[in-house]
Amino acid sequence: MYDVLIIGAGPAGLGAAVYAARAGLSMAVIDQSPISGGQVLNTYEVDNYLGLMGESGGGLSDKFREHADKLGTEFITDEIQSVENLDGKKIVHGYERDYEAKTLILATGATHSKLGISGEEAFSGMGVSYCATCDGAFFKNRVAAVVGGGDVAVEDAVFLSKLCKKVYLIHRRDTLRAVKSLQEQLFAKQNVEILWDSEVTEICGTNAVEKIMVYNKKKQQTSALEVNGIFIAVGIVPNTDLFKGLVEMDERGYIKAGEDCVTSCRGIYAAGDIRLKPMRQIITAVADGANAVNAVQRELEKD
Repeated sequence: MYDVLIIGAGPAGLGAAVYAARAGLSMAVIDQSPISGGQVLNTYEVDNYLGLMGESGGGLSDKFREHADKLGTEFITDEIQSVENLDGKKIVHGYERDYEAKTLILATGATHSKLGISGEEAFSGMGVSYCATCDGAFFKNRVAAVVGGGDVAVEDAVFLSKLCKKVYLIHRRDTLRAVKSLQEQLFAKQNVEILWDSEVTEICGTNAVEKIMVYNKKKQQTSALEVNGIFIAVGIVPNTDLFKGLVEMDERGYIKAGEDCVTSCRGIYAAGDIRLKPMRQIITAVADGANAVNAVQRELEKD
């Protein structure tokens, strides 16, 4: 019986692990991957984490994991099948075995949203990607398109501009949502062309992506754009299916919890990208981990 089990080993989970270890709680981190970091692993460069400007996503993840390891954190690699709240204790059913704890911190993060268009599934891994830093090298000196207008999309376009001959950024609106510093970097790139008020309606090819169909809403015209790859960055979906019926969520699947990370189920806390909140960044995920442990301590003191 652990004091707390942390499900997920991204920034929120690792932040929670560090604070739980320092608090002297018996705990473990469970993740389906032996490599910690979550979405940060897919980030080329982190430029907004305090004190570590310009750190690579992989490098930052390594530092987070090293910190948790030095404090003696137990890491368990297992795929969670379901979670139960039974007589005040939490039972986590894994593929390998079951685990019991007095409290749980849910930190399972999020995955990339899809466009849901023809060709997207068929060419996944054959020109369709959701991670520019993972797959960008395959398109060196070739033509790529990025779909989206937020921080991730602009970061991807900037990153790809260093590798690709030409990059198109396709955005459905006439302004970007990305922070100003990223926009300035983007606008300075000579080989990036922005297609405003446009949506990708179809991905075409034979054995791999060869072209995409782009609809311009203002002109009400569809045109074919020859590209070798398309990187989709249109948001994220919280990985919370396992917890439906266990804790209260909004219509999109985000868990309702305040800054203290307390959910509707006593003894269960939500941290990181799965929590309903206005800002999802590495630094806010780590903060959630710390706040969740603080709430866990208050709960355990009641016993």
